[in-house]
Amino acid sequence: MEDKDFLQFVANIKKMTGIDLALYKEAQMKRRLTSLRVKRGYDTFSHYFDAISKDKTLFYEFLDRMTINVSEFFRNPGRWEVLENKILPRLTKHSPRIKCWSAACSTGEEPYTLSLILLRKKLAATVLASDIDEGALAKAKQGVYTDRSLQDCPKDLITKYFTKDALSYRVTDEVKNLVTFKKHNLLADTFDTQFDLIICRNVMIYFTEEAKHELYQKFSRALKPGGVLFVGSTEQIFQPQQYQLETEDTFFYRKMG
Repeated sequence: MEDKDFLQFVANIKKMTGIDLALYKEAQMKRRLTSLRVKRGYDTFSHYFDAISKDKTLFYEFLDRMTINVSEFFRNPGRWEVLENKILPRLTKHSPRIKCWSAACSTGEEPYTLSLILLRKKLAATVLASDIDEGALAKAKQGVYTDRSLQDCPKDLITKYFTKDALSYRVTDEVKNLVTFKKHNLLADTFDTQFDLIICRNVMIYFTEEAKHELYQKFSRALKPGGVLFVGSTEQIFQPQQYQLETEDTFFYRKMG
């Protein structure tokens, strides 16, 4: 009975939002959502769905729990150094303006990190940043962060590109203006094309193998030949050739052709 209740919840969420929870690892997703449902006092997923379909606050909390918005500036700093010193110089060698996409950008730390690097290197680029969660996107657009989010951000960049309030740091308009935010469902929506750089980190771990395979195909098609997909530290692609990709550095994959 409990399984039927959850499966009906998955079907209802798909109908209401277009989000297919069946593409996420079931045990992980079910555990997370069950603890949220119980915490909010609902005895079944059926009752919980009724509640979130009427209450926006509950709905956004559900989305937040589902998408796990954990992010920091310069997360895994060594990889960003590779991007800055090896990948970007190659990409900008023949392109006066590169086209970038931070996919599943959460609350904005990742696209703003890219923006900071582009400003430091004086490189011209467009940066699209997308996420399925409107609450996360709203926070990203505000650009206000705690010092915890900035623990790996170089101090000179904090001084130059952030305004300090009593309890937080706000990114300057110069950083914000490089980034365009947009709501986007990686699993259901079409992708734009001709990207020089796509960053999608620490998201794939929540998807099934089938969903991952489909996403790597879509990312590959969205890249220009020579363009790069930058993934997270737990997301190495085995046999990248099947996606017309080759390893350029650890966690960086170049589109062949």
